[in-house]
Amino acid sequence: MTARAYSEKDQAKTTHFGFEKVRVDEKARRIAEVFDTVSPKYDFMNDVISFGTHRAVKWYAIKESNIKPGSKVLDIAAGTGDLTILISKRVGAHGSVIHSDINDQMLQAGRARLAKADIPDNVQFIQADAEDLKFEESTFDAVTIGYGIRNFTNKMQALREILRVLKPGGQLTIVEFSKPTSKPLQMMTDAYSSLWPTFGKIFVGNGKPYRYLVDSIKMHPDQETFKSMMQDAGYSHVNYENLMGGIAALHIGLKPQA
Repeated sequence: MTARAYSEKDQAKTTHFGFEKVRVDEKARRIAEVFDTVSPKYDFMNDVISFGTHRAVKWYAIKESNIKPGSKVLDIAAGTGDLTILISKRVGAHGSVIHSDINDQMLQAGRARLAKADIPDNVQFIQADAEDLKFEESTFDAVTIGYGIRNFTNKMQALREILRVLKPGGQLTIVEFSKPTSKPLQMMTDAYSSLWPTFGKIFVGNGKPYRYLVDSIKMHPDQETFKSMMQDAGYSHVNYENLMGGIAALHIGLKPQA
């Protein structure tokens, strides 16, 4: 797979909302509308669409995250808290997790869910924009993003901000939809994902957010391109692992030692 050139100039004034080219401020508003709509049944629909496989993928991502007992971790685009719950248990009572999301509805859904979870009292909730993080430099041992970065308006800016707040040697772990590695699997995935808006209409009463989901996956950079983006942002030891034949990919990079 060949990496395509990626330029921030493409995102300077306009960006993509699925296949549509829109103003940056317009994308922010429309992304908020998407997650305001899906938040009440977010977990249910994730299970329906993925047949529950997203849970195994997230578990594996945290297993590979290099998060240790006592670590201080930032979970970005944390949503309803799947990764936060796993991280909380891994860091234990002497560690801490910041559960962050730019969308208030998703943040509140995560807060409500974690209040019922059997986890240590080590989670803080903060509404935060990954492209403008309000944390000091070198704050976190690790940062995670689960199925969120494809929604960011300026991915390079977010990657640089995350690098800034990581401690030297700290690891960024991203799991995201990606590009299947075989043509037959790509065709099967395309055929199945074309049904998602119908599922959304049936179960949520609105298929449009799931049309955006399908389009956003197709617009997200492929594995090699995203690897190059992480390297260009300043990460070292950048690598990725295809999961489920490339339907998802696990991306890892470290902040270089000072």
